[in-house]
This record gives sequence, structure tokens and C-alpha cells, in this order.
Amino acid sequence: MEFNYKKYRWFFTKSGKLVYGGKSAEQNEEIIRELVKNKKDFIMMHTKIPGSPFAVIKADVNKVSESDLEETAVWTACFSRAWKKGLKKTEIDVFLTEQLIKKKGMKLGTFGVLNKVDKKDAELKLVLINQKDILRAVPEKTVKANNKKFAKIVSGKISKEEFAKKLAKRLNRGEEEVLNALPTGKFKEIR
Repeated sequence: MEFNYKKYRWFFTKSGKLVYGGKSAEQNEEIIRELVKNKKDFIMMHTKIPGSPFAVIKADVNKVSESDLEETAVWTACFSRAWKKGLKKTEIDVFLTEQLIKKKGMKLGTFGVLNKVDKKDAELKLVLINQKDILRAVPEKTVKANNKKFAKIVSGKISKEEFAKKLAKRLNRGEEEVLNALPTGKFKEIR
């Protein structure tokens, strides 16, 4: 059975690695339980502050480049509560699946991380492009020369619904597709 990454938040790095993460605490829980059950180690990321997808780079740990790590850190930051709070930058924790623990009494979608955690600073800025014929909000570093950038976005003052409506009209896309591509919060388009 093929893995259905499209039910989560997702994008592909410039080198073609799938990155996905939960849209909710329930999905984060589902992702982690599945990874732990399969006993396969992957690089994962989460914001230092609560309210973030557990981002998984679905690739052999030894084949993940520094660029893959940077792209995933930015994506994790942008789809976290940091965007909704209007932050410009946030700190990302980088760790392996095997480091995750679930203690009795921890809330749904919440996990602890054992041992040393690497850190990455990530700027909250995304661009909208097509990936797999679907509109995705990705880090600018992800964009290949042949990708058309539809918009560059940061946290701003325009509501998600209003921003999606304007963008859908301009791009001749469905509003639902645009809404699914965007983080939670408010928006501003930049040049």
C-alpha cells in the first residue's frame, strides 16, 4: 500500500525528498506512532515553542543534505504557531525518530525528545509554486529554475480567507486549494 502523504501538510525539497507533518495534534500522534511502529529512523523537526507539525524528512538519514535540513526547518517554522503569532524567525529542534518518547499523561500530539537536539534558526517566509500539480507554500530555497513562483508571502495583516480568495482569483485556482497550501494565520505578499 502506497503511503498517502497528501492527507498531511507536505512538500518536496529541491533535491526531491518528501517532507510531511501533521495538520493537527491527532495527525502528529498518528505520524509518530506509525514511524515508531515501523522502527525506521528519520530526521524530524519541531519548533522550540509548542504548536508545530512534527516534520519528517522521508529519506535515508545519510542522504539528507544541509539544504534539505534548511528547507525543512523553514517549512516547519512557517506551518507552526510562530506564523500565527507574526514572528519573523524562530528556533527549530532537529532530532531522530528514535529519540522520541511518550510519557504517560502527555497531551495528544505531544512527545518528548531524549538526548542531544540540534538547532536551526528559520526565517518565516514562503513562496507559492506547483508541486505534483498542486499549489504548495514552500521555502524559497526549494524553488528550482524551472518552477514558476506565484507569490512570496510572510505573516501580515490580511486574513487567510481574504488572502486565499484574492490569490485564487489571480491564479485562476480553487479557493480550497489555495487555503490548503497556506499556513494558519494572516498574510502579506512581498516582492
